[in-house]
Amino acid sequence: MRRTTWALGATLVALCWCTNAGASGLYFTDRGVRPMGRGGAFVAGADDLGAIWYNPAGLADAGTSFLLDASWLQFSVDYARELRVVNADQTVVYPRDPTIHGSSPVIPLPTIAASLVLDPQKRFTVAAGVLAPYIALASYPQTVTYPDGSTRPSPARYTLAGFDGSLLALPGVWIAYKPIEELRVGLGMMALTGIFQADVTFSACPPDRLICAPEQPEYDAAARMRVGPFFAPSLTGGVTWVPNKWLRFGASGMLPMVVDSEATIQVRLPTASEFDQATIDGDKAHVRFVLPGVVRAGVEVRPQRDLRLELAWVHEFWSAHQTITAHPEGISIDNVPGLPSKLPMPNIVIPRGFQDSDSFRLGGEYRFDMIGYRWAARTGVAYETSAVPPPYLSLSSLDFDKVVASFGGSLFIGKHWRFDAVWAHVFALSVTVDPNEAKITRINPLPGNATPEYVNGGNYSASANILGVGLNYRW
Repeated sequence: MRRTTWALGATLVALCWCTNAGASGLYFTDRGVRPMGRGGAFVAGADDLGAIWYNPAGLADAGTSFLLDASWLQFSVDYARELRVVNADQTVVYPRDPTIHGSSPVIPLPTIAASLVLDPQKRFTVAAGVLAPYIALASYPQTVTYPDGSTRPSPARYTLAGFDGSLLALPGVWIAYKPIEELRVGLGMMALTGIFQADVTFSACPPDRLICAPEQPEYDAAARMRVGPFFAPSLTGGVTWVPNKWLRFGASGMLPMVVDSEATIQVRLPTASEFDQATIDGDKAHVRFVLPGVVRAGVEVRPQRDLRLELAWVHEFWSAHQTITAHPEGISIDNVPGLPSKLPMPNIVIPRGFQDSDSFRLGGEYRFDMIGYRWAARTGVAYETSAVPPPYLSLSSLDFDKVVASFGGSLFIGKHWRFDAVWAHVFALSVTVDPNEAKITRINPLPGNATPEYVNGGNYSASANILGVGLNYRW
């Protein structure tokens, strides 16, 4: 009975775990080529189609236009796990594994949007578009080489192995209204849509070690989780007040998104002899979790016609992401001797313990003429706190306190074309998770009689570069 429960519970826990990376890594940094050139300080100063993410009220100044940009989030992470192990004689040891390196693939993250002024007085502007969130999706090696020269399965396998096959997008529609020259308001609806896929390994070895050793490869089971297609809508709104031509105030917000989706999971059972006759019937489940709402505020000053400086604040309500729930739909384990022919999987609730995060941004731009063309130079800096408390940090829940420094610019061609570029570097502060305070265990449903072993201890360090180009055409 116990080894059947291991397989059932571990399979479903793996299902829940795989969805975590979509939540925790969803906003590793802010987005957009021109806005990121200003360090993400683009709330009060939003005045083109980049406003669809930062403050839809800014669409009132976008005119009839088209925007296309794309960025590459070059993300890398290094992790050296430190594991707290209690031996049979109650001695405690802290073995450290070799450093594991993860990196992101080369994937352009685009913004495609268009706006249209509806009336001659230019009071109403509508826009539609689709953008991709700047997600830090890294893949990790399946094996590592230890100091003794041996090659063993990577300890990263108990969190995540990769995200190949994931595809996420944020389509939306917006409208802005400028009743008077001093006031703009905007409202829109957008939705996180797509498919999220992840690979993970769980362990069917109980912590009491009666029949196996911890992390014994024969008790590993590989799982591939696919969530979606899903549709998680949200409302966005914003306001911009312009008391005079030198000063602008802006505020905006986005409601939480609830991912409530069908999912499939494929599992390869362990090779240990206890599972020789076991099979899994069915692959359907239901997954639900909440992604945070966001509020933004900013003030922009324009001390001269060509110079703009903005100070902005962003608060993300990650404390809404406390649990992930998964409900199997007819999944069972079959053909285990001495047990009923079908044993249904139970519901699983995974605690997350996330916290709200804040970001402070300072950025600006300066326009000038050179060699017969109009140019703009931009720079900015931002500081953001982590949404993941250190005890819950893992390769499936990566977030750090971080500083973002950015540089960008534009070339204006005639009255209609603007070509943009940006480079930004994310300095993520390394985190050491004390193995005595770690909260993430192996994916194993049985607590057993032994002290649980938490597998997310160790040192985490990460960095990222953002390289982007774009164009804006205004009629």
